Amino acid sequence: MNSQQSKPYQVYSVWLKKHYGEKVYKIPINIPVTCPNRDGTLGHEGCIYCGEKGGGNETLSNLLSVKEQMEINSKYIGKRFNAKKFIPYFQSFTNTYCEFSDFKAWIKACIRPDVVEIAISTRPDCVTDEQLFFLQEIKKENNIEITIELGLQSVNSNTLKIINRRHTLEDYLETMDRIKQAGFMACTHLIIDLPWDQEIDVVNAAKIISEKGSDFVKCHSLYIEKNTQLERLYKVGKVQLLTKEAYIKRAILFLENLSSEVVVQRLIGRAPKEDSIVTNWDTSWWKIRDELEAQMNNENYYQGRLFSGKR
Repeated sequence: MNSQQSKPYQVYSVWLKKHYGEKVYKIPINIPVTCPNRDGTLGHEGCIYCGEKGGGNETLSNLLSVKEQMEINSKYIGKRFNAKKFIPYFQSFTNTYCEFSDFKAWIKACIRPDVVEIAISTRPDCVTDEQLFFLQEIKKENNIEITIELGLQSVNSNTLKIINRRHTLEDYLETMDRIKQAGFMACTHLIIDLPWDQEIDVVNAAKIISEKGSDFVKCHSLYIEKNTQLERLYKVGKVQLLTKEAYIKRAILFLENLSSEVVVQRLIGRAPKEDSIVTNWDTSWWKIRDELEAQMNNENYYQGRLFSGKR
């Protein structure tokens, strides 16, 4: 563990301040896109856990323009956290699944003098070379970083089918190669406690994303949002969630097998109570995080302790 950092893992806020020299905060951006798993291209219902907002539970309406969302959110976040630099984060649904002309316009609309990076959340099977070339130009012309966030969720092929992701691990591996070759940073999203995964899948996920060069990782538990296929399965007893203790155990196992170079953007997520029926065992996300950190410190566990691969 890094002796200069009190946490037993690489903390995103610490990395941001070191990398950019000051406080930097993400601004969620909501654009009118959908997903190939919803519009009929691959499927109609989406992933079994995906709610009506497509992961953007805390975003503004996509009826507002990108510039309007930037203005509103930067004023609020800037005042609340005394931040002067921002990262517009295209968050809801699949943000590269759109007309190229729209994609270019939305990206350009978020560029301002106080923007140091642009983060784009998407699926591993929805990133085109045309988009990557355009983003290379944006990065060079504006001297800003680009991070592409890929929703992987699991490295277990059977689990990916059960949760109806409709992409493969191979899609993730291939797209990660193209993202890194383009000179961008990458963030990988994982659900640590999928009941169809085993602990070995969590270990393998840590090793794979480390070796593929993912700069960041976001982890969260499997919460059940309203009006989803997962809710229907849960209510008839076809899905049983893991316990909070099991989540913490898996998260620690994941961190210990994760390269110490990977920055942890999130260890546990959250969903608003009004949008879900089960979220984080009715426990505040920060309490789970604190419990996890206390357990790691007490047992002298730390990120990368069991990682033996190559970056």
